[in-house]
Amino acid sequence: MSDTLRRATADARVLVVGAHGATERPDRVVTEEPMEIRAGGPGQEPVSVAVTMRTPGHDFDLAVGFLLTEGVLGSAAEVADVRYCRLPEGEEQLYNVVTVGTRGRFELDGQARRFHANASCGLCGKQSLDQIEVATAPIGPGPVVPASVIAGLPDALRDAQRVFDKTGGLHAAGLADARGRLRSVREDVGRHNAVDKLVGEAALASRLPLSDEILVVSGRVSFEIVQKAAVAGIPIVCAVSAPSSLAVDAATTLGMTLVAFVRDGGFNVYTGAARIALST
Repeated sequence: MSDTLRRATADARVLVVGAHGATERPDRVVTEEPMEIRAGGPGQEPVSVAVTMRTPGHDFDLAVGFLLTEGVLGSAAEVADVRYCRLPEGEEQLYNVVTVGTRGRFELDGQARRFHANASCGLCGKQSLDQIEVATAPIGPGPVVPASVIAGLPDALRDAQRVFDKTGGLHAAGLADARGRLRSVREDVGRHNAVDKLVGEAALASRLPLSDEILVVSGRVSFEIVQKAAVAGIPIVCAVSAPSSLAVDAATTLGMTLVAFVRDGGFNVYTGAARIALST
């Protein structure tokens, strides 16, 4: 078992009750742990920006992606390094504090905002609704994608979910090209964290903006996921389940294609239908 998979799951024992009685057996459950994200520039003591509940794994991607998609950092070029908390010799590294070093002086905005996000919904953990909007330019043209490619994305994503196979308890987000080939997949107990992990990975690899790629998510699509995709320059967002009204409004405003209820060979296009080729 890889280290990432080991940290993402934990042992449990369950009593399985069925028509023929009850049996005790071992099980694996998804790990949910807090992670604090700190940031600081040269010569600065890092400051705490966020505490989020997440599934361990790809923590550096998550930290950088969060700071970018929440507008705390303006671009990936501001990131100098990423590291776990430095501990005195002999202390156990718990991997629950990640510090992002910036090239210049780091300052939070005038409201000194601090985020406390839970796994199910990052939005409800923010201090006020006034802080949810991140300034971003409208999305560029992007690719035109065959309907058959869109229809096949959920199955491709599901096939790539390694931790879900062990636990059945994770969301996933993936980036695919216009031919439906998955470029990267991230899993997390929080759907917004999975998206941040993808964006952070791309940022650290100098691949932003993701103007030719499709984001596919395993559950519903919220305003926050649309916002995060927009910051990364993603033109098409696909979801297995429903969109929220704010997600549809945001996608319309930003010029994004929003597709939902992608299942059983069909889907609903809520915005940006011009990017979907209905005949191939």
